[in-house]
Amino acid sequence: MRHRKKTKKLSRSRAQRKALIRSLGRALILCEAIKTTKSKAKAVKGWIDKLIGWGKVDTLYNRRLAYKVLGDHKLVKKLFTEIAPRFKDISGGYTRIIDLTYRKGDGAKLSLIELTRREKKEKIKKKEEKGKVPSKKSEKSELHPPKKEEKPKRGFIKGVRSIFKKERDSL
Repeated sequence: MRHRKKTKKLSRSRAQRKALIRSLGRALILCEAIKTTKSKAKAVKGWIDKLIGWGKVDTLYNRRLAYKVLGDHKLVKKLFTEIAPRFKDISGGYTRIIDLTYRKGDGAKLSLIELTRREKKEKIKKKEEKGKVPSKKSEKSELHPPKKEEKPKRGFIKGVRSIFKKERDSL
């Protein structure tokens, strides 16, 4: 009997399950919304809510706990500086699971798991304008000046022939 055994097994060993949840959690913090199966979304939801709870109280201990799960300093920094401050005034419900369709190959139920408070794209564009980030085209032109017309390089075979020709002529 599995009384008080809350863990969702996901048909994996403990190590594989831990790696899967860690990977999904990292993707969710990075992208703020991911599409996965419903059972995987339910499994990762508790982990992410716990991470955001740690992120709301910015201490060294909580950062170390988050790093233990995420394994990347950049993601921990994003969690504590960008994501967790959005949820300062609420005490739970940091993620939502939205049911989508069934997967075509095996018929698994797909879901979208996302953070309830996401940064809008308009805000991101405004931040870029304030920082006056130059466009990629102008960066490329500054870094790589236009090349002068170069003669086409000789092919591999011609180069090999010239080597053997020099050896033959020297004998």
